[in-house]
Amino acid sequence: MRNIRIIVAYDGTDLAGYQKQPDDKGLTVQGCLEYGLSKICNEPIQIYGASRTDAGVHAKFQVCTFQTSGAIPAENIPRAMIAHIPKDIVVLEAVEIPLDWKPRWNIYGKEYVYTIHNQLIANPLTKRYHWHVKKPLNIDLMQAAGNELLGTHDFTTLKGTNSTPADPVKTIIGIHVEAEGSHVTISVVGDGFLYHMVRNIAGLLVDVGLGRRKVEDIKGYLAAKDRRVIGKTAPAQGLCLEEIFFTKERQQEVLQNKYSI
Repeated sequence: MRNIRIIVAYDGTDLAGYQKQPDDKGLTVQGCLEYGLSKICNEPIQIYGASRTDAGVHAKFQVCTFQTSGAIPAENIPRAMIAHIPKDIVVLEAVEIPLDWKPRWNIYGKEYVYTIHNQLIANPLTKRYHWHVKKPLNIDLMQAAGNELLGTHDFTTLKGTNSTPADPVKTIIGIHVEAEGSHVTISVVGDGFLYHMVRNIAGLLVDVGLGRRKVEDIKGYLAAKDRRVIGKTAPAQGLCLEEIFFTKERQQEVLQNKYSI
């Protein structure tokens, strides 16, 4: 048997999320990849992913592994997959790795980026990849609110209402809010994230940026451990899985360059 690691990018707009659905409701990243890999490897393939993105969420750097007895060279997999998966999903890279390497045991953190179009008039050319917020946002207040989330906390307040049981204690290592004209991004690095957690962070920071909530109340929201004390979840289309870190060195490089940590 061989163990293959693939890096995958996808536009999640028309996909029903990463995880394969038992009721077969729409195309999923996992389902499409397993179908294509089964074709090119000439045997049933099951993949294991590092992050389960929601329906409508995008990824630049999803990590998956699978085992196969097939003979296809790993470097040929990205090109071979083109004919077997939707154009919204692309295999960027494939490498052979040790049999005991598994995504969830060998990563040091993840980076998500949430994008907002902050202008009265909509931008139809990028609407698949941002949340349109019409009123002006106070970026300084949003960054101050993000700083209150740094560190290790019980993030029960920021998890989705239909979450499967998971340890709510996570560590956020970096949050960076930046605006270039009408283009606003909320970048977050952490050791792991709960269901809807990053989208709830984005919704909370936008509420602060609009003056609906106060920075000094953030710690109280976390202490409440109650999803109902914060506002709505930010829309899925603004969220992108930016990178998954295989090494501490790569994670530290990103933190130093982008987050000044």
